Amino acid sequence: MPGLPDAPVAVDEAAVRGRRRFPGTDSYVLRRVLASVGTLAFVLVFNFFLFRILPGDPAKNLTRNRQIPQEQVDALRESFGLDQPLAGQFLAYLRNLVTGELGISYKFRQPVFEVIADRIWPTLLLVGTGTLIATVVGLRLGIRSGWNRGGRFDKVTTGTTLTLYSMPEFWLGLMLLALFSVGVGVFPGIFPTGGLRSPGVEPGSLEGVLDLLWHLALPVATLALAYLAEYTLVMRSSLIDEIGEDYLTTARAKGLPDAEVRRRHAVPNALLPTTTLIALNLGFVVSGAITIETVFSIPGLGLLTYEALRVPDFPLLQGLFLVFSVGVIAANLAADLIYGRLDPRVRG
Repeated sequence: MPGLPDAPVAVDEAAVRGRRRFPGTDSYVLRRVLASVGTLAFVLVFNFFLFRILPGDPAKNLTRNRQIPQEQVDALRESFGLDQPLAGQFLAYLRNLVTGELGISYKFRQPVFEVIADRIWPTLLLVGTGTLIATVVGLRLGIRSGWNRGGRFDKVTTGTTLTLYSMPEFWLGLMLLALFSVGVGVFPGIFPTGGLRSPGVEPGSLEGVLDLLWHLALPVATLALAYLAEYTLVMRSSLIDEIGEDYLTTARAKGLPDAEVRRRHAVPNALLPTTTLIALNLGFVVSGAITIETVFSIPGLGLLTYEALRVPDFPLLQGLFLVFSVGVIAANLAADLIYGRLDPRVRG
């Protein structure tokens, strides 16, 4: 009626509170997902052309360069579609991706998906365990070093981790092999020189599990020692940046013990940069450590990549590169989303 105030409009207070608490969340997630999809599309195209510029003829390499009739070489090249123009090979590559097929491996004469599936678990077990150990130990060392910067523990830890980080992984692995597998002087070798299991051991039994752990001891130790410095130094640096902040001074003024200030206030905020490092390294778990798997003869994706490069096995290399890329892209997306949740400022 005229002269009466307008009726109040109903407002969803819960939705308003959600928008105030996490502003721009939907748009941030959408931007990150679209960026990841665009990166994946670029990788798919780059993946095809990258391995076509490698030197060598796969058909001749498969025959071990023996003197065989040219007709047989041509037939082998035709059976793998290598006689097609580059454009035709690219279209076949896209068709295979749409149908979920990765092609047939030149070397193993099996579907690429099956070859990769057989090798993925040793890599996940090896590199995943090494990364987990390096993460847990590295964060603990970084927290203690950063909180007591300049002390004896900080100097010893920083110097040791930097020394280990500067060593090439393959060299460190060879040194551990020489010391603990081959033996030095009167000290005999106690660990296997390679592989994942001993002959005649049943994989599913308790003896098989212990035998697997025995074989993984040196490779896992090599990876853990090589990755240790990353987590230690990043956590140490991040914690040092937090020490002088006002909120820690306020927490101490309230009477909180020093250990409680570190655990409840300093460490959670210092973990933000380390979260990204952890997520990205988890993406590289799938790719494995090519040098370590080659040194220790671990039948994983790293050793498989080395074998595929020697041919070169185009379909297998494309499949491996795609698996590695998807793992890194997915981990990068997870890191962005987690970081955006922990620190709303990045969602801007």
